[in-house]
Amino acid sequence: MRASRGPVENLRSKSAAAIDKALRSGQAAAVLQSLRDTESASRRSDGYGIAFDESHCAPQLMAMDAVQSVMATVPSSSIPYFLANWFDPKLISTLVSPMMAAIIVGEAQKGDWLTETAQFATIEAVGEVSSYGDYALSGASNVNANFPSRQNYLFQAFLQYGMREVGRMGLAKIDWAAKQMESNALILMKAMNLQYFFGQSGLVNYGLLNDPSLPPALTATYPWLTSASSTANTIYQDVVRLFIQLQAQSDGVIAMDSPMVMALSPQVSPVLTEVTQYNTNSVKVLLEENFPNLRIETAVEYGPPINQTGNLVQLICEEIDGQRTAECAFSTKMMAHNMIVAESSWRQKRVSGGYGCLVYRPYAIASMMV
Repeated sequence: MRASRGPVENLRSKSAAAIDKALRSGQAAAVLQSLRDTESASRRSDGYGIAFDESHCAPQLMAMDAVQSVMATVPSSSIPYFLANWFDPKLISTLVSPMMAAIIVGEAQKGDWLTETAQFATIEAVGEVSSYGDYALSGASNVNANFPSRQNYLFQAFLQYGMREVGRMGLAKIDWAAKQMESNALILMKAMNLQYFFGQSGLVNYGLLNDPSLPPALTATYPWLTSASSTANTIYQDVVRLFIQLQAQSDGVIAMDSPMVMALSPQVSPVLTEVTQYNTNSVKVLLEENFPNLRIETAVEYGPPINQTGNLVQLICEEIDGQRTAECAFSTKMMAHNMIVAESSWRQKRVSGGYGCLVYRPYAIASMMV
């Protein structure tokens, strides 16, 4: 008599309820095996289906040591570049040429940003004398007054920055908002310095180099930079000629020990190191010995490409009787308007303005093209 297999015996004749009962009783493995045996026997008996020998279903062990596997990733022998990158947090600013106008002749505020024109008073003593006579009525003195004026020119520049922009620059350790403000101030001051030298076209607003009241410029004996005939002696004599011109224009008011400034281009200034024939002194040493209160300043505006007329040298007597010869004049250095706050950005207008350079005493300035 064949032993009974319990709930899994003859699964084909059992109902779904019987199979479920066997599964619930913990005989799932036996149920699955019985199903396989029943299905295999059925296929062999009716000749349909595919029947495998048990040996084909047994696990097979394969040697893989000599088989080259195919890579599923991209070949690489490196690491992300930033892991080997070092970042220097020090900021290196691009330099601009020095702003020298105010250093050469001084600077002062006149009016404010509401001013349209600035007016100045000049007075001159005039008159004549005559021979004395008890009843003579000739001879008189008077004062002549003039009121020259200059127009105020205002100019502006916006600064702006966005929230994400500030955040991204912060990743590079850059205070972007502060740098935007510094850049705006620099742009305005550079424009002001240029106005001090050349004024503003179309307005009664002139600069130190193009004021119409300035006397005509002299010509150097030989070009200081390009002529082989130019020597320390000829260069020094050219500077002496400039001083003689000042004396002639001022009727002797200016003396050799008067406070003076000689302004020229940085490209020209090295010629002052030229030495005399017997290597005794340079041009600069000779000037310091003979003009003890002379100082030398350089500005790029005195030469090309900014000054398109060529290389200019000016000898300026800084002041006479307490009155400055010339003065850079501004109405407002920098006025910051309201900061406009948008959805995710900020914007601000800043304004500067000035009158160019006020030349009070043109005769105290002598110029030379070198």
